[in-house]
Amino acid sequence: MPNQGPLSAIKVLDLTRLAPGPHCTMILGDLGAEVIKIEEPGPPTGRRAEQASGASVRARGTGGFQSSPFNALGRNKKSIGLDLKSGPGKEIFLQLHQRCDVVVEEFRPGVAKRLGIDYETLSVRNPRYIHCAITGYGQDGPYRDLVGHDINYIAHAGALSIMGTPGQRPTIPHNLIADYAGGGMHAAMGIMAALIARAHTGRGQYVDIAMMDGAMLVLAQAFAAHFYSGKVPQRGETQLDGGAPYYGVYRTKDDKWITIGAMEPWFYANLCRAMGLEDFIPHQHNRDKHPELRRRLEEKFVTRTRDQWFELLSQTDICAAPMLTLDEVEHNAQVKARNMIVEVSTPSGQKAKQVGISVKLSATPGSIRSLAPELGQHTDEILADLGYSRETIDQWRSAGAIK
Repeated sequence: MPNQGPLSAIKVLDLTRLAPGPHCTMILGDLGAEVIKIEEPGPPTGRRAEQASGASVRARGTGGFQSSPFNALGRNKKSIGLDLKSGPGKEIFLQLHQRCDVVVEEFRPGVAKRLGIDYETLSVRNPRYIHCAITGYGQDGPYRDLVGHDINYIAHAGALSIMGTPGQRPTIPHNLIADYAGGGMHAAMGIMAALIARAHTGRGQYVDIAMMDGAMLVLAQAFAAHFYSGKVPQRGETQLDGGAPYYGVYRTKDDKWITIGAMEPWFYANLCRAMGLEDFIPHQHNRDKHPELRRRLEEKFVTRTRDQWFELLSQTDICAAPMLTLDEVEHNAQVKARNMIVEVSTPSGQKAKQVGISVKLSATPGSIRSLAPELGQHTDEILADLGYSRETIDQWRSAGAIK
């Protein structure tokens, strides 16, 4: 498939392994960037071995999920196995760096410097390149060296405190907020902003992405409301997290769920009329009436199936939607119309389904041009392009410096 993406002239070196970094570079690759994954050759040891047992990390040599055509985070990327601690590995990296626009890494603070591939060192050789470092807490501050995962970052950011129902433990929202929104998406946004700045200044820069910072930005309006009112929001008590009966989820006759978001007075009135509860229309913001309204809605919703309710409510200008499970989403008419689940063919003819391109550009659309590579699948191709001989490549492979 021809690459017409807006980033088709951009070359990215991807040193990342866990969710935020691969998500960032997937976005860049979907938009046309040439992404080269630099992966450690050989079987994992120590902490890498422990990580490799998880679903989010490739099990080297086993053909695991990370190299499967179903792994969306690996698409539109090439893979080279490179030991950055070896002489040949460092030499190859520096050769690649001379030709690249962006480096993305998620090392702990200080690790890139110990490897000799930090921004201060590399920018001397290539002042136009952009270095993006993704960490939990950023490159400075008292928490910079703390370890963590999504749940820890959203806890520090305040996000976890407003998720759940009153009196119950907080609800863990998968690893969507810090890893993907606060980390991967913010990193891609920061890189693209730096690329635009470079077009004006001619120089690259350092992009410091902290997942805790990104999680806080997602909460910008919640913080603004808190600073304005002085009130601390409690789980399940605001109209946006289940505190209001007109904005919530209800069980239906088939033991599924329908969601209602009737916040505006006209949508709320339409809901009451559709449910035969006209008497509640004057009492939308009367909290004394909310328990009774919630009970009445619960009684109503269990009289029909989820899809029957959606069919009815979607025709009467009411904010409603069925809660779909992942196996149902691909059959949704809107998903099909937007081409958001796509089936891609592998070179062997195998079919793999993935989420499609979310950013719809009219003139320079993104695309899925290749699927997740095996570790080192493109090593020979990349090294030959750099001018290395077959003999040298074989020698380095035998020494374990490359794969």
